[in-house]
Amino acid sequence: MPQESRTITVSLAADPYPVLIGGGLLGDLGFFLLERGIPSGTRVLMVTNPDVEAFHGARALQSLEASGFVVRTLVIEAGEEQKNPATVAAIHDAAFAHRLERSSLIVALGGGVVGDMAGFAAATWLRGIAVVQVPTTLLAMVDAAIGGKTGVNHPGGKNLIGAFHQPKLVLIDPLVLATLPEREFRAGMAEVIKYAVIGDGILFRDLEAAAERDPSGGLASRDALGPVLLQRLLERSAAAKARVVAADEREGGLRAILNYGHTLGHAVENLSGYGTWLHGEAVGLGMLAAGDIAVAMGLWSQADQDRQRRLIAAAGLPMDWPDLDPEAVLVSLQADKKVRQGKVRFVLPTGVGSVTIRDDVDPTTIRAALAVATSIGAP
Repeated sequence: MPQESRTITVSLAADPYPVLIGGGLLGDLGFFLLERGIPSGTRVLMVTNPDVEAFHGARALQSLEASGFVVRTLVIEAGEEQKNPATVAAIHDAAFAHRLERSSLIVALGGGVVGDMAGFAAATWLRGIAVVQVPTTLLAMVDAAIGGKTGVNHPGGKNLIGAFHQPKLVLIDPLVLATLPEREFRAGMAEVIKYAVIGDGILFRDLEAAAERDPSGGLASRDALGPVLLQRLLERSAAAKARVVAADEREGGLRAILNYGHTLGHAVENLSGYGTWLHGEAVGLGMLAAGDIAVAMGLWSQADQDRQRRLIAAAGLPMDWPDLDPEAVLVSLQADKKVRQGKVRFVLPTGVGSVTIRDDVDPTTIRAALAVATSIGAP
């Protein structure tokens, strides 16, 4: 029988879909596919990575086959450096070998890289087949798996190749986080903090309370959070993402706020070399720098920036900007996919729970903020 879960609906006009969150749901994956109207006998390509396949692949496969799906598993290497056209081609080759049809399905079982690659491959195979996202990292659970954005990196910048392709279902089982390395968990907490800053003051205060109980690492691991708070932050983060996506599916306006910390974070990833920093670590650094820019522009207070810094520190995330040439950072920003008519758009906080989008950030202000971020560690 299916486990108890919380359902959050991404209320798109054309094709709404559920985000299911609950411990033990991975074993009911096949049941939920049938419930979503995917018939038994459908050909399924399950894309995963070696570690996830070793820990969770057999359980997912058993559930799918028990529900009558015809499944082939493709294991691809994980890591940001694998987000490239060659990986997509490997998935396309497997789709061809498994004879996937327009009624077939790709299941992404893994973190953000697997989700992005499998999602993009699904969007482009036979001009688009269904995809189901089964995230296994905290970052993918709260962000990457929800919303239909898929992206492939280009040597000139992160996620410059991509498509919007909404999943049929997102299934989140927090129990799989037991096998997630702590560094990966901490990286995911950066996205949770992002949601708190951009639009959820209640979540921000919940995180502060956990951090105050253990300032040195109260947000840095699954065990430190505990199952109740973990379930709560998964639900609130997923609900926040669902609201924004429903209001702006293709990032025409409001959805851009989800890029808080990402503009400068992408520059960190690009200039440092993909794989040096985890995506969430780079986003955390980007939020710190964006907060300093907001203080310099009078958009939010130093006190709120200090509150953000304390949360990022309590999550065990990097606190010092890497040794990057500021001029190279400015050049990298111009390659960001959010640039409009040559102007870099920054998501900047105006208070805990609110942000604004600005395209008038002076390069001098950026340089000064990077100098501050480089020189100041945890408070």
